[in-house]
Amino acid sequence: MNYTFLHPNYFYLLLLLIPMIAWYIWKQKTAYASLQISTLRGFASLKKSKKTYLRHLPFALRCLTIIFLIIALARPQSTNRLQNVTTEGIDIMISLDISGSMLAMDFEPNRMEAAKEVAIDFIRMRPHDRIGLTIFAGEAFTLSPLTLDHSVLINLMQDVRTGMVEDGTAIGMGLAAAVNRLKDSDSKSKVIILLSDGENNRGQIAPLTAAEIARTFGIRVYTVGVGSIGTAPFPVNTVFGTQIQDVEVRIDEDMLTEIANLTGGKYFRATDRSGLDAIYREIDELERHQIEVQEYTRHSEEFLPFALLAMLFLLTEILLRNTVLRTLP
Repeated sequence: MNYTFLHPNYFYLLLLLIPMIAWYIWKQKTAYASLQISTLRGFASLKKSKKTYLRHLPFALRCLTIIFLIIALARPQSTNRLQNVTTEGIDIMISLDISGSMLAMDFEPNRMEAAKEVAIDFIRMRPHDRIGLTIFAGEAFTLSPLTLDHSVLINLMQDVRTGMVEDGTAIGMGLAAAVNRLKDSDSKSKVIILLSDGENNRGQIAPLTAAEIARTFGIRVYTVGVGSIGTAPFPVNTVFGTQIQDVEVRIDEDMLTEIANLTGGKYFRATDRSGLDAIYREIDELERHQIEVQEYTRHSEEFLPFALLAMLFLLTEILLRNTVLRTLP
C-alpha cells in the first residue's frame, strides 16, 4: 500500500513554518521584563518549575496543527502500486429471449432462470469489458446499455422475467436493438450473444436483415438455441390449476446459424444447463483479444485522520494556553 497526494503543491505552505519559528525565537529573547536587584544569590537554590520546561509546548502544538492541516489539504490517498496487466477491451451485448416458452423445464429450474444464471457467471468472468443487456419477446427493448458497472447489470439480469413485454418471439427486433447499442462503439471488438428458444414470429425487422446490419457495423453475433431435442415439460394453466405437459421444441436452427455465419460468429445448441454453461465458456475463450495496460486500484481518501489530529493539537494548545500554561501580560 502506497500513499499519494492529489494536491502535493500544498506542501509549499510548510515554508511558512520558517518565519514562524524565527519570529518565536526572536520573541522569546525579547519578551522578558527587566528587574534591577542587587544580587541573584537568593534565587540560586530555587528549582525551576515544570512549567518552565513546558512553556514551548503550545507553540510546538501550533506547528503540528499547521503541519497536519497542510497534509490534509494535500489530499493523501492510499493505492496499490502501478502494475502492468493483460486485459480485454470488448463491447458485448447480451440479447435474451424472455418469451413464455422460456419457462419450459428441460433446464433446471427452467430455461429462463438457467439462462440468467449462466449469463451472470459470464459477466463476472469479463470484469474489463463493457456489457449491456437487451431483452425481447413480441417486442424488444434495452434493459441496460453498455456499462462497466457489472453489479448493476447483474441486478437487472436477476430481475428479468417473462411477461415484461408482450409475448411472442421477435428475434430480428432483439438483434436490431442490440446492434443499435453497439453501432457507435469505438471498441476494436463488438459482439452480440443472442439467445432464443423458438422461431421468429413477430416484429417489423427480419432476423437476417438485422444480421446484415450487424455485419455492416463489424459486429459478430453468437447465436444460441436453447431447448432439448424433441419435447420439453412446460407448465400450462388449466381449469385444474397449473399442470406440466410435454410440448414440442421448435427452434429455427437454420436461421440462427445463418445469422452467425453472416456476421462471422458461431451458432451453438444448448440442450441442458451444463451445455449452456460450456457454450458461454467457449465464447469467453473465442473473445479474448489481449492487450497490455497499466492499471491502478481505486484510490481511498486518507485525509480524515490528519484533519482530526490537526484539530486535536489545536484544541490542546487552546486548553493549555488558558489553564496551566496561561501567561499574564
